[in-house]
Amino acid sequence: MSFRLAAYAVCIEGERVLLARHVGPTGESTWTLPGGGVEHGEDPFDTVIREVAEETGCDAVAERLLGVDSRVIPAAEARAGVVHHNVGVFYRVRVTGGRLRPEPNGETAEPVWTSIAGVAHLRRSSLVDVGLALARAVPATGHVAPVPVGGLVQH
Repeated sequence: MSFRLAAYAVCIEGERVLLARHVGPTGESTWTLPGGGVEHGEDPFDTVIREVAEETGCDAVAERLLGVDSRVIPAAEARAGVVHHNVGVFYRVRVTGGRLRPEPNGETAEPVWTSIAGVAHLRRSSLVDVGLALARAVPATGHVAPVPVGGLVQH
C-alpha cells in the first residue's frame, strides 16, 4: 500500500472557487484544488501556502483548518495499480496577492476561478468535492462523513 500526506487549499471568493488543472504523465487533464504533498519535516500549514504559490502564482494566507479526509483507494482505481491511502488536510485559504499563472516546470497547467455551481460538470478529483463539503459544513470535529463522489470524478 502506498501512502501520501497532503495539504489542500479551499479558496472561495463569493460563488467562485480556485481550481487548478492537473496534467498527468500521459496527458490526461483533471481539475483539482491547489495543494500537494507534505515534504519530510514540513508542517501541513506551511505546505498549503507553498503549494498555492507554486501552482497558481498567488500569495495566500490560511484562515482556518477545515478538516482532514482519509481515504483508501482500491488498487483497481489507483493510478499506480496498488492500494493507496491518502490523508488530506484541508484549509480555508484566502488569496492576498499575486497573479494567476501556470506552474513553472510543474504538473499544474492552468489555475482558474470557476463558479461553484459549474464544478459538477468538470472532470475533477474527488478532493474538490471533499474540500467544498468541508467548506459548507465546517464540522466541529474536522471530519466530514464520506462524501458521495461520482460522475466526472477521479481519485
